[in-house]
Amino acid sequence: MKRFGLTLVAAICLAATTFAAGNQPTTAKWEGNINVYKLSKYLNLTSLQAEEVANISVYFTEQMEKASGAKKNKEEKLHKAVYGNLKLMKKTLTPEQYTKYVALMNMTLKNRGIDVK
Repeated sequence: MKRFGLTLVAAICLAATTFAAGNQPTTAKWEGNINVYKLSKYLNLTSLQAEEVANISVYFTEQMEKASGAKKNKEEKLHKAVYGNLKLMKKTLTPEQYTKYVALMNMTLKNRGIDVK
């Protein structure tokens, strides 16, 4: 009887988490600007890098706003915006800075409910 009760509880928990995961938004609307000052301090950017990162951040914000407001191909546009940003940043940052930036970007996107595969 004890075994049956534990199995039943496990099944209910599994069903509840599956149901809740299905209701999570996979692509939330992008409503944010990147704080370039804090980012430059975190990544220890040179003045030339900081200027380039500021330009890339403005471009990225524009692309994300367009993508999150799109009615067609929303997932594809989000994907292109994120990976386009990463490509530009990789050219601008050192390998160590880029590694820190990718981790930060990944966390930011997850916190905003944006799932880019």
